[in-house]
Amino acid sequence: MSDWLAGKRALIVGSGSGIGRAVVDAYLAEGARVAVLERDEAKCVKLSAEIPGLPVVTGDATTREANEEAVATAVSAFGGLDVLVNCVGVFDFYRGICELDADQIDDAFDEIYRVNVKSHLHAVKAALPALRESGGTIILTESTSAYYPGRGGVLYVSTKFAVRGLVVAMAHELAPGIRVNGVAPGGTLNTDLRGIGSLGQDERRLNDTPGRARELAARVPLQVALSGEDHAWSYVFLASDRSRGVTGGVVHPDGGIGIKA
Repeated sequence: MSDWLAGKRALIVGSGSGIGRAVVDAYLAEGARVAVLERDEAKCVKLSAEIPGLPVVTGDATTREANEEAVATAVSAFGGLDVLVNCVGVFDFYRGICELDADQIDDAFDEIYRVNVKSHLHAVKAALPALRESGGTIILTESTSAYYPGRGGVLYVSTKFAVRGLVVAMAHELAPGIRVNGVAPGGTLNTDLRGIGSLGQDERRLNDTPGRARELAARVPLQVALSGEDHAWSYVFLASDRSRGVTGGVVHPDGGIGIKA
């Protein structure tokens, strides 16, 4: 513990497992006070049991109501809000345009854009008054899929490009009062990232892919298979005052995929 986030008041959206849960633990370890928004009731119960006193809101991050309730809960508990993090997402298991039936497009598009993009907009909109008051920071979760082909299907990749666009657009709009940055993790171990229900993938978890650790390590120059705990430190840095000169940027904890020959 180095107290990088001592005194910071944070809301983590999508925090019941994977990267989001790792960010909760890292923020607490670094001295922040943390509230969470999570859709899965079982995960909320687990969070409350494992972290006594943690303000937990059970709700759908794609809705205005859930985000406003989560922000209000954080502000009531802490007296304000300094950091907003969104880690919400679903996957499409590499479904390309050639494999996507025409009669699936409407529902699949609406579902994945609602989760992967609209949840970020609702979270930021709800938190803006509190973040303006504190001069706070926003951290959105991008992906290597927003930078390199082949790391998802046509729907997933395009949603992550959209989040990349949200980061730069809002960083420009909200400066100088609020910083906005992204983290673009590479493939991640031990997540509960699932597929799109409208494509019949909602019970399928990316982490259940056979040989996943070996495959993740083989695809990057550093030959590492990273976990949510590895990624969480990028979120710590961007929330800390050590990054006070950084906005509209992105940290790439991805094993060096961008320099792959």
